[in-house]
Order: sequence, then structure tokens, then C-alpha cells
Amino acid sequence: MALSSKFRYRALIRCRFFLDALDRADNTMYIQAMANYDLEKQHRKGKLHAIERIKLLLDKGSFLEVYSGVKPDGAKEIPYDGVITGFGTVHGKTVAVYAQDFTVQGGTLGNLHGRKIAELYNQAIDIHCPIIGINDSGGARIQEGVSALAGYGDVFTQNVRASGYIPQISIIAGPCAGGAVYSPGITDFIFVVDRIGLMFITGSKVVKAAMAIDISDEELGGSLMHAQKSGVAHFRLDSEKRCYETVRRLLDYIPRWNGEEPSQKAFKFSEVKLTTLNKLMPERSNQGYDIRSIINVLVDDDSFFEAQAEFAPNMLIGFAYINGWLTGIIANNPIFLGGIADSDASDKAARFIRYCDAFNIPLLTIVDIPGFVPGPDEEKKGIIRHGAKLIYAYAESTVPKITLIVRKAYGGAYIAMCSKHLGADFVFAWPKAEIAVMGADGAIQILYSKELLTHDSEYRKTLQRQYQEEYMTPRIAAEKGYITEVIAPEESRSKIAHGFEVLRGKKISGGILKKHGNIPL
Repeated sequence: MALSSKFRYRALIRCRFFLDALDRADNTMYIQAMANYDLEKQHRKGKLHAIERIKLLLDKGSFLEVYSGVKPDGAKEIPYDGVITGFGTVHGKTVAVYAQDFTVQGGTLGNLHGRKIAELYNQAIDIHCPIIGINDSGGARIQEGVSALAGYGDVFTQNVRASGYIPQISIIAGPCAGGAVYSPGITDFIFVVDRIGLMFITGSKVVKAAMAIDISDEELGGSLMHAQKSGVAHFRLDSEKRCYETVRRLLDYIPRWNGEEPSQKAFKFSEVKLTTLNKLMPERSNQGYDIRSIINVLVDDDSFFEAQAEFAPNMLIGFAYINGWLTGIIANNPIFLGGIADSDASDKAARFIRYCDAFNIPLLTIVDIPGFVPGPDEEKKGIIRHGAKLIYAYAESTVPKITLIVRKAYGGAYIAMCSKHLGADFVFAWPKAEIAVMGADGAIQILYSKELLTHDSEYRKTLQRQYQEEYMTPRIAAEKGYITEVIAPEESRSKIAHGFEVLRGKKISGGILKKHGNIPL
């Protein structure tokens, strides 16, 4: 059915309502045809329509659209200027949401499009609710020139205003290119959907023309690349439906704003899990294991929710509940690279620590780390600068902080992983934990290099045992006050839970008067 431009745009305006109440709309035949047309356009690309996305994200019947009548001056009618904005609820709690509509001028951002999003931010900040952006856009609206760029600038400013005050979530469910990527880049959590989500400064065609590099858009800025290599994506989902389900799950964990008082949730905990802790640690100190096995024993049943699981997997971050109280978890994971810290792992942990600190989420750090990665590759990447971010983030944070050392804590990495020296409130260690400048083998190689030339392997083993007993046991650190308590593994949950209970009213006052510090970004 051929429709005039006039009917097409009127139908587009109404097609959103068609999805809920077609029989109550005017011009039903035209509206239905146009609604089907636009839905099919998206579906052929493997994508949902903007309103379908909002309906999947929000509680049923909770969406309140705002600024639906906005249109550019002197331009042909562009329904809602290509972006649907409004409020709704997730698990009964208010959220702000905007969704770019690729079926309206490719979802391109013009001045009023940007101002709609910026005003939504203003209101979200005022009413203290999270804001969720669903990105599916061809970029800046070229015909508006610099005014389109001004629209981006308005959004960026609001991203920064909201940062650390209300949660910001970005969903990449289509192209997000050029200047558009910097808005999600500022937000707290980025979800990218496989096969349809793309993020890059310039697309593959421009890269090929300018740099003679033959690469696909997917390789350049697809979900897998951003989840595993760049670290831009916090979550990679295989479908839109699963994406919105996961966003809803995240919103069930995080506070609505930084002034929200934490509340205790009902929880389940299987005490029998604690008896397995002694069996989870490998016999050999250099043998890998998955730290998740320990985390899942310590936290409430089925409560651990990991972020950035595919990026820098040697460092693990996520949320969990302990006795029903929300907690941020940071842990080295020895199953990947022995749990050693590199540049990416340091960045990953530092940003998560700062998020938790901004929203008053206590931090539990589980330590099993042999050090920072040595060698020219990491030095060239700036391991000094990146590792310094981790130290800065921990030292700057003022939330309750508890550290559990389960096996190794060597050198500068011992300090960096929320040691007492960086402000940990309580540091617990298991009896067999090793805390030292370096491992016994490396230490005796330096201390007894000449003697080792004339002695056999048994002599080396004797020296190793002596070094471990005299310099590496947690008892020594406890004697100096660097360890709060040396505890049996099965005591860990109760000690941690009790510690957070004691720290719940922690407040930091005073300090040096300054505008802000200068984290080594």
C-alpha cells in the first residue's frame, strides 16, 4: 500500500500507540499499515522498534511519554524528532528512558533531539532516578550542521552532571558512531547486543579509505571486540530480550541515586557451603583455580552478579549480597594469568571501585595476586599509570572496605589490592596466606645467589621453607598490625558479615580542603 508522506509521518506518530491500543486510534487502516511497515523494517535488520524496546524494559503499562510533540522548526514533520523519551518503572521503581527510533531519519540526532534527552536528564536528576538510553542512530543530523553538534554537547554535559549522582545505563542496540559514542562512554554501564550493536569513532568504510585497512564494522566496533578487547562494554548479550532482562536485573541491585539509604533484603544462605572452602584451594601455590568458587561460598545464595566478565578476566568485579546487604566485589582470578594485575585489570577494578564509592556500596576485596605484570609490553602500555589508578581509587574511597587475603599478596600488588595502608577497615587472612615482597623462590635467588651455585636442590628447598616461615606468614603481618585477624577459611563469611555490620555507620569527615584530586587517567 503506497502512503503519502503526510500520512506516513502521522502514522509513525501513532504507531507507538498502535502497539497498545490500535482499535482506539484514528485512521486505523493507514496506522496499521505504517506501524507494520516500520516494525518490519527493524525486524528485517534483526532489531526491535523503539517502542517495543521500551515495553520489554519497563514494567507493563508503566510508560509515561514526555515531549512527544517536539519537532524541528522549518523542517518537514519528524515524529518526536526521532527519539522517544519518558518515564516508567522497573520492579516498581521509577526510571527515565529514551530510545532512538532508527525508522525516523535513521535515528539521527539533531538539536532538539539532543535537547529532549538533556531535559530528560534534568528531570531524572531532580527526581533521583536512574536513566537508561537505548542507542540506535545514524549519528549527527547533517542537514542541521553545527546545531546537531550542539545537541550532542548538551547531552555530554548532562552525562557529566549526572555522573556519581544517578546511575546511567547505555544500551547499544544499533549503530552508535562518531561523537555519539562519548555519551555512552561517560555512563556507568554499557550493554551491547550481538550482531546489531556497533560502536566506533569512524566506520569501516572511512577507515579503509583513510588508512587502507580492510576491516568489517563488526571487527572494528562490534559487541565481541568491546566486551573482550577494548573493555568499553560491561555486558554482551546474544539477544535484545536477554539484554533488557539483564538491565532489569542490574537495576534490582544498584541504588536509585547516591543519597538512597541501603536496605536489607531477604536472603538465603546454605551453611553447608562453608565446609567446602578448605577443599577449593589447590595444594600447589602456583596452581590456578576460579575465584568465583570462593565468592559463591561467601555471599548469599545465587546473588553474585558479575560485570565485564570477558574483559581482563584476571580481575573480577561484580555485585553480591552478604546477609542481604549489597556489596561490591573485587577479586583476583588465578585461573587467568595466575591472577596477576596488568593495565586492563587495573583500569577495570579502579572504575568499579569509584562507582561503588560514589553510590555508597561497601567493598569486599578478595586477594590472591602474585604482583603486577613485568616486561616491556606492559611498561609500554603504561602499567605504572594504570596501576596507579587502582591505588588511587582504593585510597580515595570512603565506603566500608574489607579485604580477605586467601593465598598470595606479593609486592606492590599487596599494597594496591586494598591493603590496610590504603584504608581498608579490616584485613583478614587465611592461615596459609603468603604476604611478602615476592615469592620465596625469587627471594632466595636474590638473597643467596652465590650459595646456590655450590649447593644442591635440597638446600634450595630448605632456604625456601625458612624464608616462608620467617617472612611470608600472615602472623608476621598481624604482629605489625597490618592484618586485623588471621582466620580459618570457614570463618570468612561470618567475619566479613560482622565487619560490615560494624562499619555500616562509617562516616569520613574533615580532610584536606581542595577542589579534587588528579587521578592518573
